[in-house]
Parts: sequence; structure tokens; C-alpha cells
Amino acid sequence: MDFARAFSYIFEDSDWLKKVGIAALVLLIPVLGLITVFGWSLTVTKRLIEGQTTNLLPGWDNFSEHMTLGFKAFVVGFAYILPVLLISSCTNILPLIAQNTSGDAYDAMIMVASVVSICFGCFNFLYSIFFGLVTPVAYAKVAVTGEIGAGFRFGEIFGMIKAAPGAYVLVLVGSIAAIFVAMLGLIACFIGVIFTAALAFAIMAHFYGQAYNTAKAAQPAL
Repeated sequence: MDFARAFSYIFEDSDWLKKVGIAALVLLIPVLGLITVFGWSLTVTKRLIEGQTTNLLPGWDNFSEHMTLGFKAFVVGFAYILPVLLISSCTNILPLIAQNTSGDAYDAMIMVASVVSICFGCFNFLYSIFFGLVTPVAYAKVAVTGEIGAGFRFGEIFGMIKAAPGAYVLVLVGSIAAIFVAMLGLIACFIGVIFTAALAFAIMAHFYGQAYNTAKAAQPAL
């Protein structure tokens, strides 16, 4: 795993400014733009896994392909985050129920809501770690195979994490660093944010590809 490489490879492309700039403009499209740029970035992951070492940053001639790949990965990511959304919805209902009660019943409901909220906070913390470890493998598998189902091959996914746990911890750290890069765009207001967000997608995608290759190399040959 080459941490610095995930950042530097972008600027080795002579057309990086054009490619990232277009990605930033695409991000302005509600929902669809996010999905498409996601797919664009995962092309980097795919190229790395296939052994490509130069010209990793894709252009925008294949917009529909980026959108299709992004949609498949989005479906996988949404499925993984769904448990959090469902539990969050349930915990948000309790305060609403408490508002329609009074006296001892109100106090009891507030107590229950508080306990549930604490439990959910603990679950959310643990699940965020799980999400951060599993989804990079799932996204990489979708990128390579082009299949949504590949993102749910749990035996293969956990096997890869087990083969190279350090690599996927580094992906977590790298993703946090990429988010920090995206936040730097706040200095330049809105336009800066969408540009650095596009950079963040490209950075994280490189980490996904690196970790996948590291895990594959660490697994015993069959």
C-alpha cells in the first residue's frame, strides 16, 4: 500500500484538471451526478486491479458507462447503510410518541428513548467501522465484475479483509484524509467544494484498488 500514491497519481495525468473539472461539474446534477462521478472514480479501481499503472484517471467519453457502474455501486452501498437508516427511523419515532403522553408515561417514554438512543449510538459507531471495512471490497468487486451481486459475496469479502486487515484499515484512514481534502474546498466556497469532492472520489478509488490488490496477493493460491 502506497499512501502517497493515492494522492499523487491524479496529477501525473496531463489532462487531470480537465477530467476532475468535468467531474466537478457533473456533481452539480442532483443525485445522478453523484452516482455518475462515483462510477467514474471506480473506473480507477478497476484499472488498478486489472494491472494498469498509468493513465488511471478516466476521461468522460463513456458517460453512460460511468453512470451504470456508479448506479450498481450505489445500490450496494445503500443496501449496506439500510440497517442504520431503519434503526434511526425507529429511534426517531419514540420522542414523537412521548409527546403524546403525560405524567409517568411521559417520563417512562423519555427514559426508554434515552436508552435506545445510547444503544443506537454504540451500534452506529461499530457499524460505521464495519461499513468502512466492507464497502471498499464490495465496491471493488462491483467495479471488476460489473455485477451488483458481487458486492454481497460475503465469504469472498471477509476473506479479503482477513487476508490484509492492515490494508483496509489504511483505506479507512485514507478515506478520512480524502474527506479532509474535500472539506478544504470550503475555503473557496461552493465551487471549491465540488472540485475537491471530485478529487476525494478519485483518491478513495485508488485506495480501494490498492487494498484489493494487496489482499489478493496475500491470499493463498488455490
